[in-house]
Amino acid sequence: MIPLRPVSVCLERLVRTAGGAPLLTHYGPAGERTELSVASFANWVAKTRNLADELGVDADAAVDLPVLADRPAHWMGLVWPFALWQAGASVHLGAPAADVAVVGPDAPAPVAPTTIACSLDPWGRALADLPAGVLDFSSEALAQSDAAASTPGAADDPAWADAERTLTVADVAALEPITDRVLARPATAWDATALLARAILGGGSVVFTESDADPARTAASEKARVLA
Repeated sequence: MIPLRPVSVCLERLVRTAGGAPLLTHYGPAGERTELSVASFANWVAKTRNLADELGVDADAAVDLPVLADRPAHWMGLVWPFALWQAGASVHLGAPAADVAVVGPDAPAPVAPTTIACSLDPWGRALADLPAGVLDFSSEALAQSDAAASTPGAADDPAWADAERTLTVADVAALEPITDRVLARPATAWDATALLARAILGGGSVVFTESDADPARTAASEKARVLA
């Protein structure tokens, strides 16, 4: 039997073997470009996992990610599923009674007992003047330790749930690996999360774009293969 290699374990291995390699490149709507190496992405994941621990997020918590539903290509939202998986927790997209909700910067307001707002700034800068009951993701995460041990769930533990699918840790680990560099414009939270997970599983990298620029030209400059 092939042993289970959860995506969080594969990310740890990549940090050791190819930490400086690009993992996630994001082009915003205006063409602004942000590139995270394997080590940089893993660092944000570790800090976010430690923040989740500080907030009491455990395997039984319902964590919703509206920010990822609204802007699936943005790196700040994509940090969250991998941080939750590292902690043995899961994503409940669209949960009607979430314990924790991670929202975007547009008119953030408390929508759960714990609500966290992401600036979606290309460089991860903090939000100012947030209302009571809303925490700023960048400020809270950057105050956390850079180190976090991976404690992924068991094979049959839940990893992801949305209106269309319910997946386990083993389901995510069984995604087809991506071994090269690909460019895509993901339409849904799961599309983006799955592509990034596949790149981590296979040692590849992804370029996600929200720009109206010609994808073929962007792919040529990034030396990436365009995905439909």
